[in-house]
Amino acid sequence: MSSIHRDLDTPDSPFEGLGFASNVLLQERSAEADTRPTLCFPLAGDSLGGSHHSLLGLLQQLDQRKYRILVVVEVPGGKLSTFFANFEQCADPAAPKTSFTADKRMGLFKFATTLTGLMARRRFLREQNVRIVHTNDGRSHATWALAAKLAGARLLWHHRADPNARGLRFLAPLVADQIVTVSRFSLPQGKSSRAVRDAEVIFSPFDTDIVVDRSVQRKLLCRELSLADDAFIVGFFGNLIDRKRPIKFVEAIAHLQKLVSVPVYGVIFGEAEDPAMEDQIRQRTLELGIRHQIHLMGYRSPGSDWIAACDVLSVPAVGEPLGRTLIEAMVVGTPVVATRSGGNPEAILDGLGILVTPDDPAAMAQGCARIAHGFEGDAAMIAQAKISAATRFTRTRHLNSVEQVYQRLLAL
Repeated sequence: MSSIHRDLDTPDSPFEGLGFASNVLLQERSAEADTRPTLCFPLAGDSLGGSHHSLLGLLQQLDQRKYRILVVVEVPGGKLSTFFANFEQCADPAAPKTSFTADKRMGLFKFATTLTGLMARRRFLREQNVRIVHTNDGRSHATWALAAKLAGARLLWHHRADPNARGLRFLAPLVADQIVTVSRFSLPQGKSSRAVRDAEVIFSPFDTDIVVDRSVQRKLLCRELSLADDAFIVGFFGNLIDRKRPIKFVEAIAHLQKLVSVPVYGVIFGEAEDPAMEDQIRQRTLELGIRHQIHLMGYRSPGSDWIAACDVLSVPAVGEPLGRTLIEAMVVGTPVVATRSGGNPEAILDGLGILVTPDDPAAMAQGCARIAHGFEGDAAMIAQAKISAATRFTRTRHLNSVEQVYQRLLAL
């Protein structure tokens, strides 16, 4: 297998040149002297995920003459700090010694541990004159929601998980001033509060103007992995967590090899917070006899270039609110085979890709085999997917929708 790469490229930004050191100086200024409303974006942990790419797309579009953007990180100088290096940053005043693990259910005991930093975060928000706290994942909801409430700031709860998440069900109705979700699938159920009743869907932002030469990118990937020109390359992109089903992806590759006559390779792009997941992937490849057909590629940016290098994007995730990689694949022209689960059907409308039964590696393999065999309508499907992505998932549409929420909250 290839080695796992951990290089991180800082995304381009209109504020290129402002490094982390500059941000340290920025945060030392007096917040009281700034008349712009301060928007605070607390980040939990130090691993990159789809929510961070979506947030970056928003921050790059916000007019900093209108808003003061303040990013709060648990690990100064870490991956997230570097990823958001072009924005003013402060360290979490009550950073945990060990961050919560992404995708792990948070029980009452774990939530109780967040209370130890409650007053420090409340004091921080008041000192920074924060008007809106915009949380973007379960861990930041848990650690900052009550602090925002006690500090008198408005809380925008940006929900990117399934509708059964405990925080959305029990905490958000009590403390959120506005709930926003990334898909209809993620909308909270019931009518227990105004925030729940007024919850709205705002699709995540994407750069829909990206143009990638797929043939060039494919040659680069084949050269790196020493693959033959006739190889069929299936891509998996995302954090290596159970919800995204990386093991099911490996099993689908084993099934697919029996359905096509060319060599099949699965390339897995993403990181595992828990090293045990990578061990499980390797062990499953050994059991299936496909050790040399699965390559762990690590995290790479920009992801769209590597998605373009694949012959098909496989999305075996179950209960995924709205996978970014589906949209990125639509933009760059890579066909998609995804599970009929979560928010996937909201992205892959009829005729834009292939949807299959969840948790069924054989069904996933059959969908990928259709692409490998060049089924009739393949080219039209790819073209329609590009048009759909450019219509529904633009950064401008996302910015306008979020700004409307900000203005409502600032007027309260």
